Amino acid sequence: MSSLNIIQNALISVSNKSNIIEIAKILINNKINLFSTGGTKKIFDQYNIPVTSVSNYTQFPEIMDGRVKTLHHKIMAGILGRRKKDQKIMHLHNIIPIDIVIVNFYPFPEKNQENSKNIDNFINNIDIGGPTLVRAAAKNYKDVIIITDLLDFQLIMNDINQNIINLEHRFHLACKAFKYTSLYEKKIEKYFNKYDVFNKKNKKNIFPENLNINFIKKQNLRYGENPHQKACLYVEENKSLSGTISGSYQIQGKLLSYNNISDSDIALECVKEFQYPACVIVKHGNPCGVAMSKSLYTSYLSAYHADSISAFGGVIAFNDKLDTLTLETIIHNQFVEIIIATDIEESAIKILKNKKNIRVLITGKHKYTKDGIDFKRINNGLIAQEYDIYDTTLDTWNFVTHRLPTSDELKDSIFCWKVAKFIKSNAIVYGKNNITLSIGAGQTSRIDSIKIANMKIKEKNKNIIGATMSSDAFFPFRDGIDDAASMGISCIIQPGGSIRDKEVIEAANQKNITMIFTKIRHFKH
Repeated sequence: MSSLNIIQNALISVSNKSNIIEIAKILINNKINLFSTGGTKKIFDQYNIPVTSVSNYTQFPEIMDGRVKTLHHKIMAGILGRRKKDQKIMHLHNIIPIDIVIVNFYPFPEKNQENSKNIDNFINNIDIGGPTLVRAAAKNYKDVIIITDLLDFQLIMNDINQNIINLEHRFHLACKAFKYTSLYEKKIEKYFNKYDVFNKKNKKNIFPENLNINFIKKQNLRYGENPHQKACLYVEENKSLSGTISGSYQIQGKLLSYNNISDSDIALECVKEFQYPACVIVKHGNPCGVAMSKSLYTSYLSAYHADSISAFGGVIAFNDKLDTLTLETIIHNQFVEIIIATDIEESAIKILKNKKNIRVLITGKHKYTKDGIDFKRINNGLIAQEYDIYDTTLDTWNFVTHRLPTSDELKDSIFCWKVAKFIKSNAIVYGKNNITLSIGAGQTSRIDSIKIANMKIKEKNKNIIGATMSSDAFFPFRDGIDDAASMGISCIIQPGGSIRDKEVIEAANQKNITMIFTKIRHFKH
């Protein structure tokens, strides 16, 4: 379908003036009259392009330092006027119909980054007239062409030459216009919310009535959780993505799948918990081997040998630059789906050329904080919570048994407690010397998770005397303590809070186990 309306007048008011001269010349060559505001008119005057200023047309000057320029009934009626219905009223008030509106806004986010805390600078660069023009033109798209991205002019250039504009083109441009104004408003809202002191003081407002978040598509994925499911990755717009899976770039390997992304995120977020060189290996949503040491090489070896069977086909994450020796060792030891690192040595990249199926993600420098809200999708809804960003602060822990932990046990408690946060409940972690020895994950009872951790130890015929056990939630009965003690566990870290805490503590005392209550739970579902 096409619109037969004759295109006679165009209103141009742009902050980003790239290609605007070329566009104006095409409009003039098609005998289309130009109207523009002060800044844009100055550019046209420099190129001797005939243009009427909005002020001359409305007989009303730009006032208040440019705050009021296009907000005039002759402009708005010229855009909103319906050509088949409002011609008489437009003629009565000498209103010229505006057939094309070309507008883009002040660069609100970018222009003031250096003075982001100066709210007056931001307020001065909030466009008022521009969004009004755009929304009016988009509303009346059947009679008015709206362009917010100057590159879109190519879409209608041939139509303008024929003076017939395809209605599908008009509607498409209107859709882009509404999206443009919507994103603009969200950027402004985000800034104001950031410095809303009242909102920060009122803890009840941590979850807004409307989320107003925008995600943009980054890439299609190989498939979803299963090959018959299509999938893609969206990332939150205008967020700093450095040090995240969302912001990582893939330097080689097959296309990522839904599960690849999920496992990679868990691996990366876990390895970011550690200050020294660390390695985390994740399989099917759970860490299966974690280690921290003086180098990535020794960390990888320890994490791999913690559960070499589960590590097969896993995701391996590091919190530092991947070196050649570590990469060669990985390739020699196991089949790996994905390797994640902050960076990679040039010599290691050359080695990877012979292993083209290994996916390698480079994240850039890590950031150790999470802001915003954590979401999980349910059918027809979202559930939201704060991120589990509890810091390991020893001064809030209770040492509840007769025997206090040794310095080594305390270090292992911190290490195991950090790992437990990333394991699906019920989570049990055995560890020693900053290395996981065995992990029990995702069982419907805590005692079953302990039995799995014990079974893995027995299968490997490992000696874990003096190791530490962490539990993401309290022990409802003493049986878990007795089973751990039978394996040689000497230290237990857990939240506490059971109605049988006294019985559990007494069991630990009887087995000469030191026990720490963190008073914080780390369920992960």
